[in-house]
Amino acid sequence: MGERRLIASGSPFEPVVGFSRAVRVGANVFVAGTAPVMPGGAEPPSDAYGQAARCLEIIEAALREAGAELRHVVRTTVYLTSGDAYEGVARAHGEAFGDIRPAATMVVVAGLLDPRWLVEISADAVIDGGA
Repeated sequence: MGERRLIASGSPFEPVVGFSRAVRVGANVFVAGTAPVMPGGAEPPSDAYGQAARCLEIIEAALREAGAELRHVVRTTVYLTSGDAYEGVARAHGEAFGDIRPAATMVVVAGLLDPRWLVEISADAVIDGGA
């Protein structure tokens, strides 16, 4: 199966909840639900596009630390707090994955952990050595 490697992002929730930003096992990288947490506890962007772009920055950094890239992503799951966030989130997702086109799911949920968050994104990647 391969060695289990844990990737931390420095989120204040990681040690409290007991999770890793990402876990790599063999060629597989699983990135946890990623919210628009800002450095130093700063306010997240107020718009859905800005929040999704921040989530994707964090995901991309975790993938890089695990030895992967956005091009290795095969699945994303996007949680929205409102259908109104769809357009901005879809635009950010499309900018990151337009040519990669992973399997993707968007779900509208009642709320996320922080009421300022409009979106949370998780991703799964398979490092295939060159696609």
